[in-house]
Amino acid sequence: MTVATEKLSQEEVLSAINRVASEINRVIVGQEWLIQRLLIGLFSEIPYTFKRGEEEKMGYAHVLLEGVPGLAKTLTVMTLANTISAKFQRIQFTPDLLPADIIGTRIFDTALSSFRTEKGPIFAHLILADEINRAPQKTQSALLEAMQERQVTIGETSYPLEEPFWVLATQNPIEQEGVYPLPEAQVDRFAIKVKVDYPSHGDESGMLSLKLGEIRVSQVMTPLDVIRFRKQIALVYPSEAIREYVIRVVRATRNSEAESLSVVKEMVLYGASPRAAQHLLALARTTAFFEGRDHIIPADVKRIAPDTLRHRLIRTVRAEAENVSPDEIVEEILKKTPIP
Repeated sequence: MTVATEKLSQEEVLSAINRVASEINRVIVGQEWLIQRLLIGLFSEIPYTFKRGEEEKMGYAHVLLEGVPGLAKTLTVMTLANTISAKFQRIQFTPDLLPADIIGTRIFDTALSSFRTEKGPIFAHLILADEINRAPQKTQSALLEAMQERQVTIGETSYPLEEPFWVLATQNPIEQEGVYPLPEAQVDRFAIKVKVDYPSHGDESGMLSLKLGEIRVSQVMTPLDVIRFRKQIALVYPSEAIREYVIRVVRATRNSEAESLSVVKEMVLYGASPRAAQHLLALARTTAFFEGRDHIIPADVKRIAPDTLRHRLIRTVRAEAENVSPDEIVEEILKKTPIP
């Protein structure tokens, strides 16, 4: 895919992104926090491997949405997808879903007396993995290669996925039966985990007044726009002090460090991986850009850190018994971690 190289001003990029947010707000009342996090995920450039040939290997900040049913998680994602003239696929995860139902399979063509590849719904720009924890781990794992390497292997052949390729998943935190918790390796592929809460009284009142069936969402952006804007946002400068701060925050989540906080030693079994540091820096870069800056400050890291780290902390039995949440642990880490 050829991308135009002309440089846009920060105001032009933010204006285009704000048009996307405005279209979403025509359908979704409130949930500004959720919409902002989705846009940060879409426009963050995540490094995942080295450059091969002329192709740059940069991924997208995949997002996991967690909240009780009826909070418009799916509707928000579908509305966002409709603002971009990109191919969108919704995959409803169920216990009987198979990996081939996601990535595709090889089928014997009797007319040609040979096998042909039937590609699955994963071959799209935006993927909604709805209720991802309703499918068993074998099916969930079908997303691993696609999310990390931006390619899918069917038989002996690997097929590259188009750019942009962005995965958003939803899950219900309160169901106990018929669900399969995501393995840690799967969870770590998500750059952001957003906890979707109940709307305010005013927002819920506005929702009831909305004539949803009469609203038409306009396409205000193309896939090429997304790629161009990401390249622009990637130019936001992180100083050496900010890089050091990101490393300190991520390392502070691990109980193996000699200087680990007492809350981490007592409440965290395993902390965040080096991948989390990459994600945190990339997301802080986009957060800074959205605030109108061309450089990152510590406040940008602190603002996005809970969404980046909450799903990467494996708590101890004591933490679960005492209901110490990952957010409380991250909050304490951010308070106690010195800024270089």
